[in-house]
Amino acid sequence: MPLYACTIFLSAFLLFLVQPIVAKEILPWFGGSAAVWTTCLVFFQSALLAGYAYADLLVRRIPARHAIAVHVGLLAVAVALLPIVPAAHWKPLGTENPFGLILGLLAATIGLPFFVLATTSPLLQAWLARRYAGRSPYRLFALSNAASLLALIGYPLLIEPWIATRVQAVAWSWLFAGFALLCAASAWTTLRALPMDAGTQPIAPSTASAIRREPPPSRARQWLWVALAATGSLLLLAVTNHLTENVAAVPLLWVVPLSIYLLTFILCFDSERWYPRAWVFIAAAALLGAMAWTVADDRVTHELALQFGVFVAGLFVACMFCHGQLASLKPSPRHLTRFYLMVALGGALGAALVGIVAPLVLPASFELAFGLCACAVLLVLRSRRMGPAFATLGVATLVVTLGAGGYAIADFYASTIVATRNFYGVLRVLDTGEGPTHHRSLIHGTIVHGTQYLADGRARGPSSYYTRTSGIGLVLESLNPSLTPLRIGMIGLGAGTLAVYGARGDVFRIYDINPAVVDIARTWFTYLRDSDATIELALGDARLNLEREPPQRFDLLAIDAFSSDAIPVHLITAEAMDVYLRHMQPDGVIAFHVTNRFLDLAPVVDALAHSRGLHAVLVSDDTQDSLGITSRSDWVLVARNMNVLGRTAIAGASEPIPPHPQWRLWTDDFNNIVQVLKH
Repeated sequence: MPLYACTIFLSAFLLFLVQPIVAKEILPWFGGSAAVWTTCLVFFQSALLAGYAYADLLVRRIPARHAIAVHVGLLAVAVALLPIVPAAHWKPLGTENPFGLILGLLAATIGLPFFVLATTSPLLQAWLARRYAGRSPYRLFALSNAASLLALIGYPLLIEPWIATRVQAVAWSWLFAGFALLCAASAWTTLRALPMDAGTQPIAPSTASAIRREPPPSRARQWLWVALAATGSLLLLAVTNHLTENVAAVPLLWVVPLSIYLLTFILCFDSERWYPRAWVFIAAAALLGAMAWTVADDRVTHELALQFGVFVAGLFVACMFCHGQLASLKPSPRHLTRFYLMVALGGALGAALVGIVAPLVLPASFELAFGLCACAVLLVLRSRRMGPAFATLGVATLVVTLGAGGYAIADFYASTIVATRNFYGVLRVLDTGEGPTHHRSLIHGTIVHGTQYLADGRARGPSSYYTRTSGIGLVLESLNPSLTPLRIGMIGLGAGTLAVYGARGDVFRIYDINPAVVDIARTWFTYLRDSDATIELALGDARLNLEREPPQRFDLLAIDAFSSDAIPVHLITAEAMDVYLRHMQPDGVIAFHVTNRFLDLAPVVDALAHSRGLHAVLVSDDTQDSLGITSRSDWVLVARNMNVLGRTAIAGASEPIPPHPQWRLWTDDFNNIVQVLKH
């Protein structure tokens, strides 16, 4: 028993520890997009399904001696493929399909080790059930999820802040080798315990008479397992997307929803006492309604504490309902591998619906609303045996979630003239106002990424974050008039507003990873075609492009590459600053756009500047234009030469950044979102 338990514990710990490690390794290669984690989860859920299918086949169909020999051989091959460090040739060039490239990268880097780990829990539980007939192995499933939860919680708290990412990958590889030895020992012990003639039969759990009389689970019950597992998985990914797209695509915000998801598995499969059915049903109905209201009500979009609290609590209760129902419907140990296979199938389907299907068929992130409705449908179905009061509550919850989801979709399309979605998020163009206030805005997620007035005489005027009184506007105004043409770099195109500052002979080199942004800026806004400057567009991740290019000798480089309100962390690290400096003129300015509802990023940039002997000031602008529309922006301006930042216009609007000496410098191996959360 201790050998089986230790092997399962270590396998689950490694299975969930590798997920944030490898996702963080590849995150900078794909623009820091929140969709990187969603794509990784699709791969992880699919590999888990493949592992469970393999375990089911091995246990039910293959003679014991052959099955154990095959598995030990697979372990040896997996160890030979270590360490789990992605090869440099997987770095994208900017023209590939990022979804397919990430899946290929993961398959080549961690595919077989992850697959082997995924087989361990159902396989060893089946071995144990064979050796110890009459003893339920399902508590080992709770142990497995406890180890997974420990890995997820430990990563952002104990591993990520202190250990370099590459060291993490190498250390994980050594631990995997230790796991392989434990698993081989478990296989050998199991084989020794079998009767002499049992090695030619499949190693399915004991067929004692009491178990033989239990009929196999019906197709309806198996599909109910799938539906419950799929709904929990769908809500996990949808809530994760909702949080990471509007705060930051970092492991801290990945692991919170996933930890909650695993915790509910632990509680529900450990003991029935953790699942008070009536109370969970009532709480699920209430919080599904609260989440639906939060999705539909634009007034709470900017309330981080409310959003985080509602969705974290709601995900916990919804998953408690789904996984509690799964635990109550589990079969005898004879059919445990089929049960785990159906649960894994549901998890993979839920992940695929969010990670693959939704971006292809939905123009916006409507999958969260659909997930809430699906969970409400399951509430209705499972309330039939709980009495009329619960049935009424379930129907009321379904009505509320359907109504809120419909309202959210209708509100999305109000005044929207075009909407598109791809790997990098949801983009839409809105027309608002009439007469002189008629303007067009580019919305990425929930955040405005550029606005243009459409009335005569105003279409070529800078607006929103880029007005002449903003930090970036003051720098551009201070550079003109210039005897020599200017060379301006822009990381993040948006609507292309900054191009209006271009004069004849100037060159604006613009980096953007999202081809949809380029199409929208060219089609629905006139900033690019109205500019007097020469416009160069470089598609792909800006940092990777700048690493490959010869020095560009920029007079100004604007870092403005938010995805909705989330920050691509790899663009504000010490290594990124070194890349930028290689491309700057001696008197050039690097302007970081740090306007953010949730995060105070100015001290982070200030620390980066001081680490490289640079000077930094903050320019906060909160002024109204001639039509009374307020434009709010925060820019941190960084330069080698303090005299550049002392020019009259900039000096009069700038302010020093309060020091934070206790903060650790952000690097590619370290970042801490908690310390920059606004209170």
